[in-house]
Amino acid sequence: MDSVVLRTATRYLLPLLLLFSVFALLRGHNEPGGGFVGGLVAATAFALYAVGYGVAAARQLLQTSPRRLIGIGLLVAASSGLIGMAWGDPFLTARWDTREIPVVGKLGTPLLFDIGVYLVVIGVALTIIFALIEAEEEA
Repeated sequence: MDSVVLRTATRYLLPLLLLFSVFALLRGHNEPGGGFVGGLVAATAFALYAVGYGVAAARQLLQTSPRRLIGIGLLVAASSGLIGMAWGDPFLTARWDTREIPVVGKLGTPLLFDIGVYLVVIGVALTIIFALIEAEEEA
């Protein structure tokens, strides 16, 4: 698709969508949002870029493979569960820091888990979306 309007809109929407995805991620465990919703918004931003500029340009902007994001996200989510086990608690028991951060609230392992989910959702969604766009381009 070769549209000047889409490409111009994408340049302005991409940073806004990514910023909103981080906001949804950080706000998630206290309000609606979280890693899943934030990951979907971020994947939507890169999918929009892929439609406007092509999958190769979107992969270059992403700077890593979507499959690598899946692996890193799974590692981060699993490590959040292991932190509680270091104190003798069951796997995925939440541990909280006592510091309060204005938008996020108290830092804890649930936020670390949400970051893992965020990365996994981005990776899975972009793997599927990039494959579909590439198959459409070949046809």
